[in-house]
Amino acid sequence: MATEKTNNEEKAPAPRGKSMYSYIADAWKTPSKTYIGDLNKQRRIIWRREENFCRIEKPTRLDRARALGYKAKQGYVLVRGRVKKGSFGRRQIKSGRRAKRKGILKMTGGKNFQRVIEERTQARYPNLEVLNSYWVGENGQYIWYEVILVDWSHPVIQADPKINWICYSKHKGRPYRGLTSAGVRGRGLRNKGKGAEKVRPSINAKGRRGK
Repeated sequence: MATEKTNNEEKAPAPRGKSMYSYIADAWKTPSKTYIGDLNKQRRIIWRREENFCRIEKPTRLDRARALGYKAKQGYVLVRGRVKKGSFGRRQIKSGRRAKRKGILKMTGGKNFQRVIEERTQARYPNLEVLNSYWVGENGQYIWYEVILVDWSHPVIQADPKINWICYSKHKGRPYRGLTSAGVRGRGLRNKGKGAEKVRPSINAKGRRGK
């Protein structure tokens, strides 16, 4: 005897298919296990021979570029840059010191590589404003990022209500002040509540709030 369908089963919506961006994002989660691994291997051979800060026409990761604010319209610029991997080092000190205080190797910086490449890109293109950036590949020596820049003086950007906020002077120098997505993450502002009491308004400004 067939059972009658309930009202909820009859009104259940059909499952939706995944979007194109979802498939791209899945392939980039573990590039070495998908077709991205072979592509990146060939790309890195070309990238390491190019000069740093190379302007490109299309994003390598369309899903990340769109999620971070990129649009295929006038006024948006894409630049691929690289930064050298590894920690910093100091010159060896000849005079007497405790080995603990020499500090020659393993001098790690306070900023991640993504923030560094955004600042260098902003200095390279002072007439543009850095919007965001995303990782595209790395080898044993370099890490490559693609940086999204916006021409705040372009009429198309000034007429777009979704991006013309970047035309105001208070948004100048975003990467230097840690206002990009990588900067917000590096400053610890993604964390809230217990354990994040000293990150707001900034690490340097903690304890200096006016009464």
